[in-house]
Amino acid sequence: MSVYDYKLTTGSGDTLDLADFKGKVIMIVNTATGCGFTPQYKPIEEMYEKYHDKGLEVVDIPCNQFKDQAPGTDEEIHSFCTLKYHTQFPQMKKSDVNGENELPLYTYLKSEQGFEGFGKGAKAVAMKALLKTQDKDYKKNSKIKWNFTKFIVDRDGNVVKRFEPTTDMEEVDAYVASLL
Repeated sequence: MSVYDYKLTTGSGDTLDLADFKGKVIMIVNTATGCGFTPQYKPIEEMYEKYHDKGLEVVDIPCNQFKDQAPGTDEEIHSFCTLKYHTQFPQMKKSDVNGENELPLYTYLKSEQGFEGFGKGAKAVAMKALLKTQDKDYKKNSKIKWNFTKFIVDRDGNVVKRFEPTTDMEEVDAYVASLL
């Protein structure tokens, strides 16, 4: 299997075939409109604008699995993102990223890049404390821990990096730039 074997449904019901992104760098991110990390839409859009012509694609997958922080319909989520953050990248249908109804793409992504930790800083400490109450073994499994987990796919289709939402977006930007 490869990332190019997967197709997704956009919020408007169209099919997005990841094979159409062969030769490009892809950032796949599960998002939410009511999360403390929601402001990451801004630097993600900035990266998209800065690097899209150089080969970056962003795939936004809204997910309501984390404290119901992506309420609303696909249309409402899309309107929020385009009005507040002026997003231009493709937005998928709201989907699960963990559990029995998770997108098969996420099963694959997690098998390629497991959880390696939240890093350091106040946000990392807060995430660790939250997850200890929800999943005592969170350090030992590859589940998506929260909104705005990012997977980076290189131009050859390899899932090369996983960034947790606590990672500074400048680090994500620098990593993506190094692949372009």
